Amino acid sequence: MAEASSHAPRLEDLLAGLPSNWGRWGADDEVGSLNYLTASEVLRGIAAVRKGALFTLQVPLGDPNGDPVWPGRTQPTRVNLLDKGHYLCGKAPHFPGDSEFADDMIIMSLQGSTQYDALGHAWLGDELWNGFDAKTTCGRMSKASVLPIAERGIAGRGVLIDMARHRGKAALDRGETFDHHDLEAAAKAQGVEICKHDILVVRTGWIGSFYTKPREEFFRDYVEPGLTFSRELVAWFHDREIPNLVTDTMANEVTVDPESGVVLPLHIALMRNLGVAFTEIASLEKLAQDCADDGQWTFFYVAAPLKVVGGTGAPVNPLAIK
Repeated sequence: MAEASSHAPRLEDLLAGLPSNWGRWGADDEVGSLNYLTASEVLRGIAAVRKGALFTLQVPLGDPNGDPVWPGRTQPTRVNLLDKGHYLCGKAPHFPGDSEFADDMIIMSLQGSTQYDALGHAWLGDELWNGFDAKTTCGRMSKASVLPIAERGIAGRGVLIDMARHRGKAALDRGETFDHHDLEAAAKAQGVEICKHDILVVRTGWIGSFYTKPREEFFRDYVEPGLTFSRELVAWFHDREIPNLVTDTMANEVTVDPESGVVLPLHIALMRNLGVAFTEIASLEKLAQDCADDGQWTFFYVAAPLKVVGGTGAPVNPLAIK
């Protein structure tokens, strides 16, 4: 993975004076901007459904050919514990009635597939989201883990911004960037508006390209395309009260910010400070094609990650219903 410059500024200085949602929903809040998704927002999402088409947004998990997983994390490993072979060699349990079964297990990083980050996944200056002490991550997360997000669930109006299609590409290039002005321009070209409290879904084509190019090429000196940090972009997210950012990249932002040299500053500026939920490694190819075909870029978005106690994140299979 590309490294940040040794002369990069301190994030604390870079983010000084930017908006924060700490305390907005009380001192004990652990779900942040998902609080914007009230019952009326759920109904607004349902109102976007026109034809009943259903799209699942998780990438395949445990593919024998490999999964798109952040470099350094272990690939998911699925293992059969019981199958026909055990019966053939006489090592399977016998049940009255002679029925037979298959069973298996998977070993994986909780962020090793399409997943939600816990709001406490990244921090700065020993403080997590909402000012929780970073020591609460020791052993397992006792504050701002993925569990409160999973128990709450996520539902609202989603809007897809197809940045790759807007730029006439199957996928954005390595390290290619865009900002809120680009999102607005793409939305205008699509004939859709990014409204307050929309669940923002952005297609870059990057994860789709994982399945069309050699794995060694995809992971070489790993640098993703994505959003770039600016004070104006953070204010844009804050003003529009975006509850959830969903992209088909592993980090929802360019790996190394080209201006500051800082690695993943939006994890702090948006997730840790504003409480924006991050959904990463989404599969958006089929949804994007359907949106391009019928011109409808909004939909009912529904998701609930696994209820992992103390987890820094958890796998999810979001649904987009048009």
